[in-house]
This record gives sequence, structure tokens and C-alpha cells, in this order.
Amino acid sequence: MKNKMKTHKGLKKRIKITGTGKWMHKSANTSHLAGSKTKRQKKRLDQSNIVSKCDFKRLRSKLGL
Repeated sequence: MKNKMKTHKGLKKRIKITGTGKWMHKSANTSHLAGSKTKRQKKRLDQSNIVSKCDFKRLRSKLGL
């Protein structure tokens, strides 16, 4: 009998799946030291990003898909 892989709960909380099936994640470098970043940097970091193809393959296995 083969055991099922468990879902990585930390990853599950950090990504959202869009209606078209793309995975979105938050940007890094937003938690502290914001005073040294420009207004433009902070505005761009606040947006969600699509998970890249190479990362998608790696992360999919962590979710047990």
C-alpha cells in the first residue's frame, strides 16, 4: 500500500489559485526596513505575482498534486 503525500500547510496558506488556474503569491522584502525603499518600490512589492513555471513544478509536488 502506497502512502499519500501530505499537503505542505505553509505553502497552502501562501498561495492563491486564480479562476484560470494560475498561482499567485505575495512579494518578498515587504516585512521591514521600508523606510529605505522608495515609494515606487513599496507600491510594486505590494502587488501579488504569478508563480513562475520552474517554481510551479517544484511547488506542485509539495501540495500533493
